[in-house]
Amino acid sequence: MCNLFGDDPPQPPNPVQVAGAQTATNVSTAIANAFLNNVNQVTPLGNLNYNQTGTYKFTDPTTGSAYDIPRFTAEQSLSPQELYIQNQNELAKGNMAGIANMSSQQLAKLLGANFGNTLSGAPGAGDPNAFGNIPGAATSFGDAGNLTRDYQTDDLQRGRVEEALYGRLNPQLQRERGNIEQRLADQGIRYGSTAYNAAMDDYNRQANDARLAVTAAGGQEQQLQAGLAQQRGQFQNAAQQQAFQEAAARGQFGNAALGQQLQQAQALYNAQNQGRQQYLTEQYAQRVQPINEITALLSGSQVSRPEFRTTPTNTIPTTDYAGLVNQNFAQNFQNYQQQSTNQNALLGGILGGGSNIAAAWARSDRDVKKDIHRIGTVFAALPDSESKKLPIYQYAYKDDPASTKHIGPMAQDVEKIDPGAVKTIGGVKHIQPERVMGNILRAA
Repeated sequence: MCNLFGDDPPQPPNPVQVAGAQTATNVSTAIANAFLNNVNQVTPLGNLNYNQTGTYKFTDPTTGSAYDIPRFTAEQSLSPQELYIQNQNELAKGNMAGIANMSSQQLAKLLGANFGNTLSGAPGAGDPNAFGNIPGAATSFGDAGNLTRDYQTDDLQRGRVEEALYGRLNPQLQRERGNIEQRLADQGIRYGSTAYNAAMDDYNRQANDARLAVTAAGGQEQQLQAGLAQQRGQFQNAAQQQAFQEAAARGQFGNAALGQQLQQAQALYNAQNQGRQQYLTEQYAQRVQPINEITALLSGSQVSRPEFRTTPTNTIPTTDYAGLVNQNFAQNFQNYQQQSTNQNALLGGILGGGSNIAAAWARSDRDVKKDIHRIGTVFAALPDSESKKLPIYQYAYKDDPASTKHIGPMAQDVEKIDPGAVKTIGGVKHIQPERVMGNILRAA
């Protein structure tokens, strides 16, 4: 059916084009949201800035359209004061780490030395037999018997402890080194490369830490053995002292002079033991002090980091472009249907008017009409010819005082399609309505 109010019905939307337009809308909204929510922050300790540092191409797999998606970089910067502290801390930490490394080498030598050799230089403990040299005491003070001899000990066990620990540690370290070398080879990291050297440096530091732990464990065992030996010596001294006290209780000291000599001997005996104990304490301090110093050097103060707030998230909703397009198509199609209904009614009116004047010629010259308004288009065609557009107008006749509204074509337009349907009478163009309607129905 021809259409009075439009040439063609509205075309349905192309799904691919609509999907592409919807994707473009979504991408634009996402980019706008990114710029909206990447909020720069400024604090007394530093700043947090978001900067676009590049783009990457995103290709829509449905339409093939390419989009430039921005990339953002969040850059955190310290205030000048905090940056100065940070730089100074890094320098100090580097210096302390270097000193700690040198100290650890000296510590390895210290812990590797036989602590028993150091103890051999300690002052001798008090000799309980010295009391036997006091006149009159020889028959009263003798050996305390098995009370002390049963608690004698062997040499310190440091060497055996370290040998046992290294016996378990070394195979494990060899396996770990082999695993690391194999892993690096599997990753394509060549021997002597920067990544290879970095990985092996990490392994060597771990291995050194493990060996230092073994050395420390040996030192602890040695210190434990020394403590046991010291306890045994103290027990022996206590046993001897108990024996002296028992002898004194039995009245073996005959006079005050002998008692004074015993007190002097006892004081000398205690002084010798105290000197030995002081020496051992100093030796233990010399071994522990380097460890404490290294621990202190490896710990450093940290710079205060800025605390950034969680900024509110604002989101621009996406536009339902596809829904709008489909809604617009539905409205246009609804309008088209209404126009088609109107067109059918108008066409029926034109046909009805033609039937009433089937044999007459009707004035249709544009020059005798007024208030002309085009209201649509129909198609008209002669037999065996293509359809051509014929405009339809609403108008009134100039000589009609009532200005009655009429609907129909202009003779000048009909003449372009079918000259035989137009005739000039008295200088005014007329059309043959029956013929014109036939042409319209033929085209429809």
